Amino acid sequence: MTERRPFSWGSPLTYSLAFAVAAISIAPVVYVIVGGFRTTPQIVADPAGLPDPWVWDNYARVLTQSDFWGQAFNSAVIALGTTIAVVALGVSAAYVLARYTFRGREALYTFFTLGLLFPAGAAILPLYLMLRDLNLTNSYYAVILPQVAFSLPLTIVILRPFLSAIPRELEDAAAIDGTGKLGFLWRITLPLSKPALVTVGVLAFVASWNAFLLPLLVLSDASLHTLPLGVQNFSSQYTSDTAGILAFTSLAMLPALVFFTFAEKQIVGGLQGAVKG
Repeated sequence: MTERRPFSWGSPLTYSLAFAVAAISIAPVVYVIVGGFRTTPQIVADPAGLPDPWVWDNYARVLTQSDFWGQAFNSAVIALGTTIAVVALGVSAAYVLARYTFRGREALYTFFTLGLLFPAGAAILPLYLMLRDLNLTNSYYAVILPQVAFSLPLTIVILRPFLSAIPRELEDAAAIDGTGKLGFLWRITLPLSKPALVTVGVLAFVASWNAFLLPLLVLSDASLHTLPLGVQNFSSQYTSDTAGILAFTSLAMLPALVFFTFAEKQIVGGLQGAVKG
């Protein structure tokens, strides 16, 4: 006779808490997306109701009668530029800190980790003054360069454990075959570190796509505005059109949401590897 295992409330409680946290996180997103399919009178009459009938005009109007596409292009250029620079510079720095032994290596790594404690908002004013003095305001560089700088600490913290965990035997075997340090990085290290690279890339992309304060201060030219600024401009222009604002907000956050969703498994693997390291 098989012995029955005692019932444990640990798993149900864990799943219940996880479900509650997920519901709290997802509910605002669902409300915004569904709200875009309603009319403003419907929202005023029943804020928590469902569309009856479903209205597509709000999304069509945003896509055809606003600056949505220009702002989406600006957001894409800035986010992709930031992501590429963060991954390239981050993996270069992390590779040196992980695979080379030199005096002051741990102190340098500690210096990077201290960057995680520095709030970006505290540097906004001196950062703006520096960009102005360099004549970089009203350009993509004014947003990309600071975002790269503030994203590098987390990138290096995530990548270094992955690069350190690659066996030295692989590097020795590659050296015997005539592969140098850069060849080992390009041919072996980067493919093996794909989960970590995807993780830091997605985190940098999403953070850049959703950035508001920095573009607000350094991009006074409306033709360079990103989607977060477009949401603010649209809200100011159509204050009474709640449904239209919800539709614009939904479309503005959709690319980052889709990008994050498709890379979810890689992100989880990347973060697990960073914790293990």
